[in-house]
Amino acid sequence: MSTNEPVVAHRPSLRDLAWGIAVAVLAAAAWFGWMGWDDEYQVDAATNEISGPYEAWQVIGCVLTLLVLGVVAARRWRPFATAIVLSLAFTAAWSLTAAAEDETGLWGVGAVLVLVGTSVASLLVAAGVAAVGSREPR
Repeated sequence: MSTNEPVVAHRPSLRDLAWGIAVAVLAAAAWFGWMGWDDEYQVDAATNEISGPYEAWQVIGCVLTLLVLGVVAARRWRPFATAIVLSLAFTAAWSLTAAAEDETGLWGVGAVLVLVGTSVASLLVAAGVAAVGSREPR
């Protein structure tokens, strides 16, 4: 591109908008479907140790759901847009649940941690998909 050519801003297409909405809805659904409904802690009768509220199978299911969503959307849409939308939507869904149940006001700290964690993971997935995609013949 020469310096005399005007810079044209990219306008999102309907396809971009549809993918963005789909990723956002599915990422939020992953939170609500796997973990957003569970707020009960478990107490071990022998040790009185408290754990939870989430069971390992819930966390694993949620992570695998987000991984599949991230890989599929990144391959078919835009890898880094997928990572951004997925991270923001999942964090927003988590925040709705956390803010409603929190009596301490510390849900915001948790939201930042969830955002950082999902962002790092989804950006790594996006980078992996982009790297593999760039090596495939077109």
